[in-house]
Amino acid sequence: MADAPPDPVPALAPVLCFAMDGKGAAAEADLDALPDVPPIGTVHAEGRPPFVWAHLQREDARTLPWLEAESGLDGFILTALLAEDTRPRCTVHGNGAVVILRGVNLMAGAEPEDMVSVRLWVEASRVIGVWVRPLHAVGDLVGAIERGVAPVSPGELVAKLAQRLADRMEPAVAELHDEIDDFEDALLDEGQVERGALAALRRRAIRLRRYIGPQRDALTTLAIEDLDWLSERDRSRIRESADKTTRILEELEAVRERAGVVQDQIMETRAEKMNRYMVLLSAVAAIFLPLTLLTGLLGINVAGIPFDESPWAFGAVAGLLVLIAGFEVWLFRRLKLL
Repeated sequence: MADAPPDPVPALAPVLCFAMDGKGAAAEADLDALPDVPPIGTVHAEGRPPFVWAHLQREDARTLPWLEAESGLDGFILTALLAEDTRPRCTVHGNGAVVILRGVNLMAGAEPEDMVSVRLWVEASRVIGVWVRPLHAVGDLVGAIERGVAPVSPGELVAKLAQRLADRMEPAVAELHDEIDDFEDALLDEGQVERGALAALRRRAIRLRRYIGPQRDALTTLAIEDLDWLSERDRSRIRESADKTTRILEELEAVRERAGVVQDQIMETRAEKMNRYMVLLSAVAAIFLPLTLLTGLLGINVAGIPFDESPWAFGAVAGLLVLIAGFEVWLFRRLKLL
């Protein structure tokens, strides 16, 4: 069966801005008007205040000037959002949090373990995100907003994004399990596995685990932080996303352990073959040792060699050597050395 074609690259605008009404609806907003949208302090009857979400491409010409001049973020937050290399983490700063997450790379020709980062500054009235490469999970979230199913709070936005990141990870982890199944079947049917391919699979699992482990910790940290804008419903959703990430991490651990078992079986099979070869070589050497000794004695160039003048002596010696070799083969088979 042919592999399914990769998902198309999400068509994300370099600058995305949404004003959320806190009830599940959203409208596009202007980046320059974000400080005034929505009015801070406006709370709906159900207690969910409106907020805004700006998601900016780092390389876009508008991003850096706006972040430095208009966003009001301090240098610590800007450094975290614009960093070249990031790992998943959650760092509380004042009444907000820097949340950095990663998702699998689903672009055509890319390796899923080359994970793509999304950097977020989350506070009560706004979420500011910075991205370098497009991420399918963000495209999923934008699609849900456009369908009228927007997050009702910043905490729910992070939880939904983390949930979609986990949803996108599951097929990549399932593919690793399928590859391990193929290795195990090949080992049972053919007795051998391409070691280079197995090592590459183990490296992929390790690289995925390198980011998914800290991602679980980041979500767990966010769920327990003392931030007044995180409701119990938000914390519950974030914990659920952390639990799903934990399950994916456990699946990666299982992949790594299964790969280790296959590697051990390969080494045991090779050791068993080597032992058989060594026993065979030792038996052959033991068979020829007395024959070599006898022919060596008869081949010394000194007087006194018996039957050296007899025409039938060579045949008799050759027959004796055959008899000795046959006896040794019978003895080794009797002792189960051959």
